[in-house]
Amino acid sequence: MGSLDQVRQDLAARIAAIDSRAAHARPDEIAPAVDAIRVIAHRNGLNPAVTVAHFIDWALSRGERGALVHDWLAMLGEAVRSERQDVAACDAYAAACSVRLAG
Repeated sequence: MGSLDQVRQDLAARIAAIDSRAAHARPDEIAPAVDAIRVIAHRNGLNPAVTVAHFIDWALSRGERGALVHDWLAMLGEAVRSERQDVAACDAYAAACSVRLAG
């Protein structure tokens, strides 16, 4: 297993840990963990995950919590697993996030 696979597994575990407590946590309790994921994703070139993590930060700052956070974390997990790391992939995730924020 390559290093990037290990990073993806680590990020998936972190996302699952956040998700397990998201239903009862305040946004300010979740935000640091999401930011840590963003930093690791950025460091490892997982660009769509960086994009989604930024949107999650915005959603948390708006006060989203519970089931809404679960959906955001599911999207973050998809972005972590994405094989595409190009600008078009980031744009696609950004568009999906924008629709979710607007809804």
